[in-house]
Amino acid sequence: MFVSAVVTEQLKAYCKKSLLFGQEPSPELFAILLVYFVQGILGLSRLAVSFFLKDDLGLTPAQVSALMGIATVPWVIKPLYGFLSDTLPIAGYRRRSYLLLAGLLGSLAWLYLALFTHHAWEATLAIAGSSLAIAISDVIVDSVVVQRIQAQPQGSAGELQSLCWSATALGGLITAYLGGSLLEIWSQRTLFAITATFPLLVALAALLIQEPKVLHRLEAAHPREQMRRLRAALTQKSILLPVAFLFLWQATPSSESAFFFFTTNDLGFNPEFLGRVRLVTSFASLLGIWVFQRFLKTVAVRVIFFWSTLLATGLGMTTLLLVTHANRELGIDDRWFSLGDSLILTVMGQIAFMPVLVLAARLCPKGIEATMFATLMALSNFAGVLSHESGALLMHGLGVTETNFDRLWLLVLITNLTTLLPLPLLRWLPEQVDSHDLPSPGEATPQDSAVAPALPEQSLLLELSSDS
Repeated sequence: MFVSAVVTEQLKAYCKKSLLFGQEPSPELFAILLVYFVQGILGLSRLAVSFFLKDDLGLTPAQVSALMGIATVPWVIKPLYGFLSDTLPIAGYRRRSYLLLAGLLGSLAWLYLALFTHHAWEATLAIAGSSLAIAISDVIVDSVVVQRIQAQPQGSAGELQSLCWSATALGGLITAYLGGSLLEIWSQRTLFAITATFPLLVALAALLIQEPKVLHRLEAAHPREQMRRLRAALTQKSILLPVAFLFLWQATPSSESAFFFFTTNDLGFNPEFLGRVRLVTSFASLLGIWVFQRFLKTVAVRVIFFWSTLLATGLGMTTLLLVTHANRELGIDDRWFSLGDSLILTVMGQIAFMPVLVLAARLCPKGIEATMFATLMALSNFAGVLSHESGALLMHGLGVTETNFDRLWLLVLITNLTTLLPLPLLRWLPEQVDSHDLPSPGEATPQDSAVAPALPEQSLLLELSSDS
């Protein structure tokens, strides 16, 4: 029995160090990772949605981009979910109840898409409903993660963030290839129905969140006080400038919708192969997380942003070879070129994204976590809406349609070059961030004293998402 106990302890220590990045195993940690895992596994229907909008509903690239921009709106109003969670407990719980409702809503939204959707407006409603469910669950689980990070030493913040995003990447990895290969067998609506079961896992995770019950309404934060704390945090330059930089960084135009139409209508990529591409990018996400965790977690945020943006822009230009078919003249098959390009760009994107998450955790003192976290996240997602909609305008202006890709190369060139525009503002980002070094909303710095009201409690948080 002694030997068995020793082996068990050694196995537990190995799992904690190697699989959980040093985090102590617990039911709540399992629940947190399960919610992030579901965010990744919902990618099972990502290709199905794209083909559904393109083939079944007959939408153009610009229309798809505009629709996806609208579907992002639930992420823009995330402060509302955080505000409600902090100030209006349901059945005595601030986190569990909202997580449970998010799981049920997500399941209903996917069922609606599977059974009742026949028009573009119905698809927009269903996709927006699923986005709303994910956004709510994201606000809740992020606030729980932030609370855990606040109790940890500074050096371990990146470990918990890396673990959470590894869970998302793992979920995406499991369904990446299946999302394409199953489309060769089943209809898009069948995949939507299968996907409807995944949000129920979020509802299950809600039961494992460790949260004291709010016995009286007065124990919840006062709404007016919430708003005053929120305004105080947002008007501090130590928060405002990094948020402004990240907003500009994410608001640059996107060519994603046009590129999907190009790969399917011009290059003839079928769902099965696109599933392979998603499989490769899921592996690449995990690789990017590992590289950051192993080599870059102590490197200054500015340095990572500068070099990753330069490299990603340069490598993004290789897409011009594909859209102009120059890769064929070089003897590189379209499919191999697409796989390699996706692999490299995803690794670079994940490496650039990880320090943002660490920065988010370190900018967060204790207080109204869900509200502030969601507010700054909403600003980031609003930048995503601008990215989709400005991309749609560019597609329309350049005449890029579902069959005309003559000027797609110019669209790719513009969207790549615009990613460089925020770099002169890198000084807006801090070199190193520790939440204990930041002024609280009640302790205005000399630079902030003219705009930030003095408040007694602390609260601030920042997050970016690849969005969900």
